[in-house]
This record gives sequence, structure tokens and C-alpha cells, in this order.
Amino acid sequence: MSTSASTSTDREKNEHTIKTATEFDVDVAAQLVSGEVGGELDPQVAKKLLRKIDLHIMPFMCLMYLLTFADKTTLGQSAVLGIEAGAHLSQNQFNWLSSIFYLAYLAFEYPQNLALQFFPVGKWMSINIFIWAVVLLLHAACHSFGGLFAVRFILGICEGAITPGFMIITSMFYTRQEQNKRVGYWFLMDGFALIFLGFVSFGVLHIKTPKFAAWQWLMVITGLITLVVSVCFWFFFPDSPTTAWFLTKEERVLAARRIMVNQTGMENKHWKKEQFLETLRDPKIWIMALIAAIANIPNSLTNQRQIIVSQFGFTPIETTLLTCVDGFVEIFAIWLGVYLAGIKGIGRAYAAVILYIPGLLGALLVNLLPSHLRVGLLFGYWLAISPIAPFAIFLGWVSGIVSGHTKRTTTNAIVLIGYAIGNFAGPFIWKAKYQPRDHVPWTFLTASMGASIILLLALRTMLARENARRDREAYYDAYDDVYLTKSSDDGPGQKVDKVFLDLSDLQNHEFRYTI
Repeated sequence: MSTSASTSTDREKNEHTIKTATEFDVDVAAQLVSGEVGGELDPQVAKKLLRKIDLHIMPFMCLMYLLTFADKTTLGQSAVLGIEAGAHLSQNQFNWLSSIFYLAYLAFEYPQNLALQFFPVGKWMSINIFIWAVVLLLHAACHSFGGLFAVRFILGICEGAITPGFMIITSMFYTRQEQNKRVGYWFLMDGFALIFLGFVSFGVLHIKTPKFAAWQWLMVITGLITLVVSVCFWFFFPDSPTTAWFLTKEERVLAARRIMVNQTGMENKHWKKEQFLETLRDPKIWIMALIAAIANIPNSLTNQRQIIVSQFGFTPIETTLLTCVDGFVEIFAIWLGVYLAGIKGIGRAYAAVILYIPGLLGALLVNLLPSHLRVGLLFGYWLAISPIAPFAIFLGWVSGIVSGHTKRTTTNAIVLIGYAIGNFAGPFIWKAKYQPRDHVPWTFLTASMGASIILLLALRTMLARENARRDREAYYDAYDDVYLTKSSDDGPGQKVDKVFLDLSDLQNHEFRYTI
């Protein structure tokens, strides 16, 4: 902001009254709504606008998340389609192919988030999805660990733009109350992806072609579908409400006004050092990163599920078809979690904890039941899938915990780096020496679920106490009278609402944390 504007998070430095702000400082929606009459939107108008937004972006988000999850899970599905023999892989090499994806994700997550801040979100995601599709097709040409290692590494780089991009888009178009369900909708596509992969894998098992194995057909089919979708994504997926092709000029203004309740604005394409440093100093961000890391250790089941179920005593065809049941379990668990999170009195943290309970029970059943009870082991395994739901709830919660666009993108990067660390480490607990019952890995999964519960409750307690403290403090008016001034202007221009000053959650005392 201008020299009269304080950007420090220290309360003592914020006592100066802000008078002017430049385009660099404010949200992209500031000029869009300048001079507009405030107040509540007509409920019918708001409902119609929400329906229009849902119609134009949710199908793309759901389809794209389905394909990306299906694509990165093709490795696990290929385990029963012959990839280990076809590419001459050992168990340790197979585990490395799972982990290298997340090592690349880890290394490139912050650069990807920076790119999402500087470039149009939809276009940058489209480029990554296109590269992703081409690389997936190249999997079919790999016949060694080295070749598969390289393509899996590139997939991990591209994946770094997808989830944070979707989180940014969701926060731009939807209120915090709506974000919980929308994140749940596109995240539960993981379950549909498993059903889709189960049927495709069942089909390719019946394709008999010389010198082209079933697992290669799986890569080609999923890669071609993703390639087509990436092109459509480029032309039809919006970058933000301020430029969305399907909204009229008046509807763009209404879209900006509709999300003012978030106290987070839409986006700011300028990187702010003070918000970056604030993020690094904010203890709740590191608790969130720790949650993301520990909560995703059970996600190692993603690429191990075929091996685990086959070791219960099921044939390759039975194992492939049972993947469809895995999908239905994930869909139900995520739907239930999102529903519970939307109930007043439960909220995000408690809903996530509730969904961990069946996961803990399932992990204990798989670990303790005798080997001949394969149906019981299978049901225990299905219960152990439910911890995917708490992380879906958590992703929808992240946007309600931080404000300020640089802080939000930096937080997304840190949280998803934690996600990558958990997913990178997870596969290494599944060693051949622990098979067939895998008691050690299942013990690790049980411990990670318990630790996640403790951390979620600790985060909720921290946020609830801060909300209560803010409710008790006197009204803070330092950001009430701010006027937009362009660099060529001599005097103040339109007044800018506090919501569109691109303030962090520590600067904006009106901000309340979602719990």
C-alpha cells in the first residue's frame, strides 16, 4: 500500500489509519465492485448465480479430479495387470515409483503455487494437464524401472498445480459455507476414479495383443481421455469470476459481492513479501502442514490396495472388480464427512475425527483377524479406507483458516508439501518382508490416524480461542477508510471495502476462523 498504509501484522504498527492503496495492494475485484451499492444480495438472484457457477465449473473440476486421481493410480491398478513382470520391477522399485511421484510433487509444489499466483489459474492448470496426459501415454513405452521413474517424476511435477489450483478456484467462486461441499464434490471423484479404473482394468484384462500388455492398454486409454479433457479445459475453464466467460459484466460484480462474507477477497497477482513471512511465522500453518503429512500416510493404500486384497486370497479378476467397491466406500465416506462438517455444532474438525473412528477399527481388524477370515479382512480393509474423508474435509477447511492471497497460496504450498511428504514416506512401510499380513504397515497406519485426531483437535482449540479473543476486543477501524489511487492519480479514488484490501487473517480483525 502507500506510505500511509501499514502492512505489518504487529498491532502496534497497525494503529496508523490507512488512507490510500494502489492497484498493487488490493484484490482484483476491488475495482470491479468500486462504486457499487453494498448490502445483501437478493436471495433468488444469488441462488440463480450460484447455480450458473456450479453448472459451468463443477463438472470440469469433478471430471478433471477424477481423471488425475485415476491417472496417478494406474500404477497400483497395473500391479495386477502385469507391470511388475513386464517392466522387471522388484517390490522396492515398485514402492519407489509410488514415492518418486510425491518427491517431485514436494520439490515443485511451491514453484507451482507461485505460478498459480502470477499466471491465469485455469490456463496454467490446462498446460500442466496437457503435459500430464502426454507423459501418461509415454508410460506404455516404458519397459524398465528407469523409464517409469522418469515419467512418474514428471507426473508429480504436473500434479503440483491441480489440487492447489482447485483450492484457489473454489475460494474465488464460493462462500466458505459452500466451499466445504464443493471441495467434497470434486474430492469424492477419487471414489468414482476407482470404479472407472476397476471396469477399465477388467476390460483390458480381456484384450489379447502380442507385445502389448494389459497395463499398457490401461495407460493409453486413460492418457487419451485426459488429453481430450485438457484441451476442453483450456477453452472453457475460467481463471477467476472477474474474467469468467459465462458471466455477464453485472454477474461478475454480483459474484464478487457474493463472496464478501468470506473476508478473503478473490486474488492478487502481486507477491507480497510481508504475507509470505507472516505465513512462515504463523504456528497454525505448521500444525496444518503436520496434519497433512501424517494424515496422508494411510494414503499409501492407494497403490498397495491391489497387492493387499490379492494377498487376502482373491484372484486377479476378483481383485480388479473389488476395486469398484473401494470406490463406493470412498464416495460414501467423503459424502458423509462433508455432510457432518456442514452440521452446526459439528463442523470440520469434529467431522474429520468422527470419520477416523471406522478407519481405526478397520486397521485393527486387518491386523488382528486370522488369515483364513478373508471376508472379514476385506471388510476391515474397506473400513480402513475411510480416512480419505478427513483429508477431503481438511482441504475444504484450509481456505477458511487463512486470508491474503500471497498467504493463501503460500499456505496451500506448505500444506501440500506436507501432503507430499506423507505420500512419499507412506509406500516405504510396505516391505516384502512384512507380507502377506503386513502387521508393521498396518500398525503405522493406526498410529498415524490417532496422531491426526490429536492434531485436528489441537488446531480447532487454537482457532476457537482466537475467535473468542477477537469477539471480546474493541472494534478495529484502521482499514475502514481506504481509497484506491492509481499511480497516475493525484488524489484518492473510489473507496475500497476492507474485504478487497487483500489483508491477511492476522491483519483483518473482522476475520473469523472456520472451525
